[in-house]
Amino acid sequence: MITLYHCDGARSFRPLWMLEEMGLAYELKMLPFPPRVFAKDYLALNPLGTIPLMIDGETKMTESSGICHYLGIKYGPTPLMVDENDPDYGAFLNWMYFSDATLTFPQTLVLRYSQLEPEERRNPQVATDYAKWFLGRLRAVEAATAKSGTLCAGRFTAADIVIGYALRLADSIGLAKDFGPNVAAYFARVRQREAYRRAVAAERKAGIEQNVAPRVRA
Repeated sequence: MITLYHCDGARSFRPLWMLEEMGLAYELKMLPFPPRVFAKDYLALNPLGTIPLMIDGETKMTESSGICHYLGIKYGPTPLMVDENDPDYGAFLNWMYFSDATLTFPQTLVLRYSQLEPEERRNPQVATDYAKWFLGRLRAVEAATAKSGTLCAGRFTAADIVIGYALRLADSIGLAKDFGPNVAAYFARVRQREAYRRAVAAERKAGIEQNVAPRVRA
């Protein structure tokens, strides 16, 4: 059984969505955010105290996009992955890495310095600067979705999952109002997927059953 440690609305939503798209069995363990503060026992499993943590037998992984890639390769074949012989293989990998390194990173600083830090440590200038950074990098998604319903390979892939989560996070911290028209339409489309809806439902159900209060909603 695959075990996924998850916080409401966190990057762990990427592998949760991937699990639902692939129809794989899993156990979802909810933690309060941030777990390194509110669930100190978790540090024995993941010394970083970060989310996600996926455990699959002897395999432990903490990088959300990497987990999606792992699931697609290990439990495939699946159309969610792009084969190395496909002309769009490079684009697929680029989106997989772009999702966290370029899109999610600046958003974590927006979230931290506008909401998570104590009032006296919040910094509107940092939040504003990194919001602009994120929106500037989002131009790549705006261009990619101008003439296509998905990011690459002519179909929905894991790249759309990992980028779709970055848009979900942006929506939760108030940046969706600045999406371009193509990104806004693309985000609306991916949110209509049944697996996305199941992942959101699983997140909410597990939070209620495990008595972990939600942090964000999308």
